[in-house]
Amino acid sequence: MSTPQVVVHRDKELMAQAAAARLITKIVDAQAARGSASVVLTGGRNGNGLLAALAAAPARDAVDWSRLDLWWGDERLLPEGDPERNVTQARKALLDSVGLDPARVHPMPASDGPLGNDAEAAAEAYAAELAAAAGPEDHSGVPAFDVLLLGVGPDTHVASLFPELPGVRETERTVVGVRGAPKPPPNRVSLTLPAIRAAREVWLLAAGEDKANAVAIALSGAGELQAPAAGARGTHRTLWLLDAAAAAGLPRGLYPPASP
Repeated sequence: MSTPQVVVHRDKELMAQAAAARLITKIVDAQAARGSASVVLTGGRNGNGLLAALAAAPARDAVDWSRLDLWWGDERLLPEGDPERNVTQARKALLDSVGLDPARVHPMPASDGPLGNDAEAAAEAYAAELAAAAGPEDHSGVPAFDVLLLGVGPDTHVASLFPELPGVRETERTVVGVRGAPKPPPNRVSLTLPAIRAAREVWLLAAGEDKANAVAIALSGAGELQAPAAGARGTHRTLWLLDAAAAAGLPRGLYPPASP
């Protein structure tokens, strides 16, 4: 796994704009190299902020949206179209305004679908969809995502992997059902750390002073059971994209003075 790199921006708006520009470049490069690109989206204020910044970026038209595969790191098990679902928020922020191929957009199951409110069944179905998209060279049971985005919670959770709960302990399955999540709604579906670690690049997003303690803990050598964000690493690169408030608890030596 790659060693985390830290980039600190002045504020959350600049962080979102810079992350959007970085993501556009990564997608364009992947499409030029392999014909398509694969990205895992995250929800929350920072994930949606990045998507909104991407929607407003003039360079967004450099992306061939029809050759982009979109997945999700986690989802709230709620009815289709519920405003709290990550896919609903992503559609509003960006997806409805670009020319995606619907067959390449892979939302997690909704609670009013055929599987109902069965989190484990939803997890198994999504794991099967990921496995079907994986190539013969992908030994982890998921595609080798070009970029996997994660928001970092104030308790250090990423996706719906919460400290000490069973999901963060999973070492074999790629997707798990989550019941009794400490933040509502309690029923969720989430990628596991093994699936996250299959990504070429993992980008962790955190902005705001309420994230400063979580960032400091996760980057201080904490274990992944106590701080799931500490276990989120990419095979080629792990990037922590922060604003100054979220980085306030870090030693200055952890990131270069040139960080804007």
